[in-house]
Amino acid sequence: MTIVSVRGLCKRFGDLEVLKGIDLDVERGEVVVVMGPSGSGKTTLIRCLNLLESPEAGSVSVCGAGLDCGAALSKRAVRDIRRHTAMVFQQFNLFPHMTALQNVMEGPVSVRGLPRAQAADLGRRLLGRVGLGDKYDCYPAKLSGGQKQRVAIARALAMEPEVILFDEPTSALDPELHAEVLQVMRELAREGMTMVVVTHETAFAREVADRVVFMDGGTVIEQGPPSSFFTKPAHPRVRTFLQLVAS
Repeated sequence: MTIVSVRGLCKRFGDLEVLKGIDLDVERGEVVVVMGPSGSGKTTLIRCLNLLESPEAGSVSVCGAGLDCGAALSKRAVRDIRRHTAMVFQQFNLFPHMTALQNVMEGPVSVRGLPRAQAADLGRRLLGRVGLGDKYDCYPAKLSGGQKQRVAIARALAMEPEVILFDEPTSALDPELHAEVLQVMRELAREGMTMVVVTHETAFAREVADRVVFMDGGTVIEQGPPSSFFTKPAHPRVRTFLQLVAS
């Protein structure tokens, strides 16, 4: 079942055309890894999926909530799409004045309207799920980068999304901290969470992705299962990129 559908998506920043008519479908339970060089439009694409960026043209549909872009986006349409999605950012974006538990509780209380006691129970359960059951009362300044990102994943899960969007979730981490975040993502994939992941982590993509989408110059130039994408890519630009990230 297709739960994310993008057609003809275009986005500009001034004179720079960042997305040039992107078409993309994501099936329920699928893990799609988006790869490509810097400036290819990867992050802009996933930010457009939950309308953190407003596309100039095309359409976006998530779990049946859809809209045509180009005109002013209604608050209701944006809210309907965001109700089905959550995003994990490269720089964590935690509230520094809130504990780990308070960061996870904030969305359920403020957006979903959960009572604080119920949100606290949910937050404790989700922090335990990502291996931070002993960090409820810690502020972000007292957490490692990997722990902060796991709090961010718990915060995303607290919104009970049907799709989680990850924007290079390990790129701000020291190499030794990658593993703990990627392990949580592997577990989510095994549980059937639909994920769209922008990353350069080729080992993760080989192991977890159902499909790899390669972008360059604001377009999708190749996509396929990891078994063929990494061993026999058709496009010379993909072959060059893979050689560089492997070196």
